[in-house]
Amino acid sequence: MSAWRMPSETAPQDRVWMAFPTGGYTLGDTAAEAHAARSVWAAVANAVVEFEPVTMLVAPADVQTAADYLHPDIEVVPAALNDAWMRDIGPTFVLDDVGRLGAVDWVFNGWGGQDWAAWDKDSLVAADVAARSGASHLVSALVNEGGGIHVDGEGTVLVTETVQLDPGRNPGLGKADVEAELARTLGVSHVVWLPRGLTRDSERFGTRGHVDIVAAIPSPGTVLVHSQQNPAHPDFEVSRDIISHLATTRDAAGRDWNIIEVPAPETLTDEEGFVDYSYINHLVVNGGVIACTFGDPMDEKALRILGDAYPGRRVVGIDARELFARGGGIHCITQQQPSVPQKTGQP
Repeated sequence: MSAWRMPSETAPQDRVWMAFPTGGYTLGDTAAEAHAARSVWAAVANAVVEFEPVTMLVAPADVQTAADYLHPDIEVVPAALNDAWMRDIGPTFVLDDVGRLGAVDWVFNGWGGQDWAAWDKDSLVAADVAARSGASHLVSALVNEGGGIHVDGEGTVLVTETVQLDPGRNPGLGKADVEAELARTLGVSHVVWLPRGLTRDSERFGTRGHVDIVAAIPSPGTVLVHSQQNPAHPDFEVSRDIISHLATTRDAAGRDWNIIEVPAPETLTDEEGFVDYSYINHLVVNGGVIACTFGDPMDEKALRILGDAYPGRRVVGIDARELFARGGGIHCITQQQPSVPQKTGQP
């Protein structure tokens, strides 16, 4: 039986998969809101395609509209969609020990069966993408999303208790059950459990605490962590607790973490309350990093930190406020497909 392994997000990639926003809360109630959503999704796709191919799933009725926003080099594929968060509705790509591509198809149930979500179409997207990519379709019974995991490619995965052990996702499962399935599907040997995610993401219209807005591993042994600097924001205590907790853990190789705090933007609130703006929710691509900005005084410092964490890659900032207003960031709307390593001796 093949041993599957999820490579680091810094590993070479063949393409990035995305989905174009269609209907519902993502597009909003007005033409201006719809234009804002389409524009920011397109801005991310158009930035990524400068580094590597992009395939965009688009609802059939929106194909022409999408073409008006997207760079002509982006492949547009008609597909049935409820929403556009490809990190969560798409598969998690893995590789095996003989050089095959696999696609883990988690159970997707609208971030724990939330009453504002629809997933009759989105729950089928992972299988569709797996088939289109030519990957082996690896079915998992675990309710999970790509935003709920982050790996180092060397056996470590970061998760949050509030997502993996969510009664709306995996009732009755304990940590050992989740760890066994992550080992089977992702090839990990060590799970680092964080207690929770950020405050806004834990409220009614959030994911209940995805890790990909909290922490990321740019290289083995190093972790980037969201760090709210203002005591007036509830994430000040949350991020202190997460950083303190990480300091008590190690990676799969037994190393203490080199913890790099990435300051949160200075902006504290929007019209809905405290924001969860985070520079952690970035996408690594071949030769680059596509990063969130917020029109904030902290943007420049954060991009510099990311540039130092990913040496040799060009950091491209995109204003992500319209993404976060809809519940996520750049990492949330993208899914990387790793390259299959070429066997030595092959032409």
